[in-house]
Amino acid sequence: MQNTDIPQACTKRCYEVTRSNLPLSCPLPDMRLWDAHPRVYLPIEATGHVICPYCEAEFILKNE
Repeated sequence: MQNTDIPQACTKRCYEVTRSNLPLSCPLPDMRLWDAHPRVYLPIEATGHVICPYCEAEFILKNE
């Protein structure tokens, strides 16, 4: 039986994240990892924007 409470990884194309999400990884820690690509850490601190090389999801660092 599949747990539907945990979001499926890599299904949304753009994610807004905050400094509390750092270090940033894709998929995000609250997503199911088993059906996604390998976890990769993304350097977002310098530019405030990064795109995952696996799934092309875009991450934008919001000011808190």
